[in-house]
Amino acid sequence: MPLSVCIITLDEHENLPRCLASVAGLATQLVVVDSHSSDDTQRIAREAGATVIERDFKGHVDQKSFALAQASEDWVLCLDADEWLDDTLRAEVQRLIRGELKDVADGYQLNRRTEYLGAWIDHCGWSPEWRLRLVRRGTAAWVGDDPHDRLEGRGPVGRLAGRLCHRPYRSLGEHLAKVNRYTDTMAAARHAAGERCSIARLLLRPAGRFGRMYVLQAGFVDGWRGLVVCAMGSFYVFLKYAKLRALSDAGAPPPAR
Repeated sequence: MPLSVCIITLDEHENLPRCLASVAGLATQLVVVDSHSSDDTQRIAREAGATVIERDFKGHVDQKSFALAQASEDWVLCLDADEWLDDTLRAEVQRLIRGELKDVADGYQLNRRTEYLGAWIDHCGWSPEWRLRLVRRGTAAWVGDDPHDRLEGRGPVGRLAGRLCHRPYRSLGEHLAKVNRYTDTMAAARHAAGERCSIARLLLRPAGRFGRMYVLQAGFVDGWRGLVVCAMGSFYVFLKYAKLRALSDAGAPPPAR
């Protein structure tokens, strides 16, 4: 089957086996681009038949673009190590690359469903979440502002049935740690671009994010986990702008007394 699967990794020994198992026997080429993992990630990938390339991490868009460039088959499936295909989606991908689907497009969006603290989150703006991940080689490129990358295609795009399952955080502590890292990156990039943060933005944007996720996007339906997801979304926005404000003020003279 003419399918390449491209994955980037860093210390993913817990997530990678599940991801690889979901595409086992489906791909003729497995590419894993690893950012110097200190665990068994590289061994797990090689034992699954993957070509492992060790490479410095210079950003999500850069690393995923490099991985995509290594693909040699007609179709390319781009995955994160914490994602996996359910049975329905796997069958749909098989039908596509066997030529059994009509009206074949140049790319396909997959509906990602996220598991959070032991349950699926079906609201909060987290679901449905259609993402372009399966493309004809040479018809798409990774774009976006780190750490928020996206695959953008140039041709017609369709959708496949099934779910791209996602487990981004093993604990609330891991979620907090990732929020801290990602907001560092976002604040630094916005500061470098000349953006500044007012007190009004610092106050209103987080509140607006919470209201949209919890009320308009029905986060309350997901119970206490939905409340946590929405609160963390609001905190992400607050921390991003607080760090931007701190960077802006760091070089400013102290206020006059």
